[in-house]
Amino acid sequence: MRRVISALLACLAVPLSPALAWWDEGHMQIAYVAYKHLHAPVKDKVDALLKLNPDYAKWTAGTPDEKTAKLYAFIHAATWADDIKGKDYDYKRDDANSATAGQNIGYADRNQHAYWHFKDINFTPDGVPLPPNDPVDIVTQLKLMIATLPPSSGATDDVRSYDLVWLLHLVGDAHQPLHAVGRFTKQLPGGDTGGNAESVIPATGEAIALHAYWDRRFGSYASPFGAMFDADDKDGLSSFGVNKISAAVSDPQAWIEESAELARQYAYAAPVSPGKNSVMLTRDYETNARNISRAQAALAAARLARVLNDTLK
Repeated sequence: MRRVISALLACLAVPLSPALAWWDEGHMQIAYVAYKHLHAPVKDKVDALLKLNPDYAKWTAGTPDEKTAKLYAFIHAATWADDIKGKDYDYKRDDANSATAGQNIGYADRNQHAYWHFKDINFTPDGVPLPPNDPVDIVTQLKLMIATLPPSSGATDDVRSYDLVWLLHLVGDAHQPLHAVGRFTKQLPGGDTGGNAESVIPATGEAIALHAYWDRRFGSYASPFGAMFDADDKDGLSSFGVNKISAAVSDPQAWIEESAELARQYAYAAPVSPGKNSVMLTRDYETNARNISRAQAALAAARLARVLNDTLK
């Protein structure tokens, strides 16, 4: 673990690129870079599964040929787990303690499962009591879905398709530092819900939640073409090298522990406040945030490609 963290921290020395992110474009760029490293037979298998998603026709509308349709579907699918939170989908809010929280039943599941997107490794810098962890989270579901995806699992194609679109999203989420941690302080004794309670002011001048600041490192809404263009820029995500030892780490719990360590060291670093008051970020803070985000997204892409090549080979 220390070796992997050291490799990630070494990435802070790389030259800066334009701001990157885990909103739509962040997930799309991660998916695109991962797709370029999939074996050809695996690309065919993931497309066959993605065709079972009800949004497949929307994802591929207007594409000029089958090859482009497969690529666009894969990139679009990485945002589906966030899309279903919108009112157009009529998916229900639920919680991690519900009877159906950890189910894996395919597209018959009409719950949003917002708690699948994170696992808070809670900590306190000043002795505030910590609550118990949720029984269902991103780690429990990633392990379940990775085990279910191979054809040999015996799961139906409907379930495997559902798990695939979730995997495309959750592997990215697991590498966003503030999807892995919750901080409890005397000013925030009920916790900060992964940086959503703190407010920061970046160089752009607006006040924004700390969590959202990190989520938007790649931008916000984007088309697949836009995400591909940005990723293939000379300083984009496609050009970022990933340590092979780090890329080979396959345990979702290890991914979360890495992200939590980065959050404690950098996301919560000064000048971030232990309370709700807005603070102006320094250049050093923003430089670290940009470089860590880029390194983590590239690592997420490499690990996503490895998971799919291994489970669908």
